[in-house]
Amino acid sequence: MPSYPACPDHTAKGEIFKLLNPEEAIGMTLTETYAMNPAAAVSGFYLAHPDAQYFAVSKIGEDQLKDWAVRAGLSEGEAKRWLAPVL
Repeated sequence: MPSYPACPDHTAKGEIFKLLNPEEAIGMTLTETYAMNPAAAVSGFYLAHPDAQYFAVSKIGEDQLKDWAVRAGLSEGEAKRWLAPVL
């Protein structure tokens, strides 16, 4: 699942939660801003490969924001809201 700082797009959690149904399975929920409850919950994309390395996404440009908004099906305003930490 998405998490900072390697994947600042938390909106993907919505689709993942629909597929996994963790609310019914273990009582884990999402807030409207995609924070997970309980607060001690952790999410991330985990790749098991000896050459895999952790990385962070640095600040992105306006062109990247606009491209992501189109691909995510969001307005530019919504995209700015979700990616504010990397703008």
